[in-house]
Amino acid sequence: MNEPKEAKEAGLRQTAARTAESAERTARVRFLLDVIHRAALHHGLWFTEVRHQLGLRGALETLDAAWKRSLDLQLHRLARLLGFELQEGLPRPLLEMEDAAFDQLLEGLCANWLAGDGVWFQAVEFAHGMNDAKRCNDSVWAQFAPLEAWSIKRLLGLPERPGLEGLKQALAWRIYARINVQSCSQEGPNRLVFRMEECRVQSARKRKGLPDYPCKSAGLVEYTYFARAIDERIVTECIGCPPDPHPGGWYCAWRFTLSEGG
Repeated sequence: MNEPKEAKEAGLRQTAARTAESAERTARVRFLLDVIHRAALHHGLWFTEVRHQLGLRGALETLDAAWKRSLDLQLHRLARLLGFELQEGLPRPLLEMEDAAFDQLLEGLCANWLAGDGVWFQAVEFAHGMNDAKRCNDSVWAQFAPLEAWSIKRLLGLPERPGLEGLKQALAWRIYARINVQSCSQEGPNRLVFRMEECRVQSARKRKGLPDYPCKSAGLVEYTYFARAIDERIVTECIGCPPDPHPGGWYCAWRFTLSEGG
């Protein structure tokens, strides 16, 4: 028996209404995610402009004050909206999360950071070529490495000049340390050797049968600026980094020496 015309039309209207509602919800979710994206960009632009106007030291001092206040405001608002409790200013669900689940979450966030770095590199490379991508990449590391060092010193409460022991601690708290395999060894009281034994980027290229990515120019900037920001007396030397040949046990290695003249 054929369905009455009125019933068919009512069914079509309901389907259209559900489709429109779904499309509206999808648009709202995309807007929410874009708000998060814009807020992150605005945060970064504030830091960039304060650094331009007041210098790096002034920008870091301002960032310290702004981030503490901003984090407190954001967590309290999200706690009210999402219905979770705070304990000592931190989300209770994160404090009570099982170690394995927490480590998985942390590793995922670190992997997302690295993926975002690669996406930016490729976006420049595909539009403007490898030379411009590497030039931008090296410049970004010149800015990010000391910022990450400052953040870690603040997180660990390291003194102004923590020496090689402070550098060793800081290297273990870099984002890279959660997604790569690295090691440190002493070469006497004033020398520390750091090796990146497994590199997520290079290992992926190896699995695909590709040669090492030549990251030495970025590494020279990254490790020099990071070590100097931990303690300005530390001098950085590259032992080997692609395109340099290297043994199977590591992809890049760096020697850090504490200058006696500091």
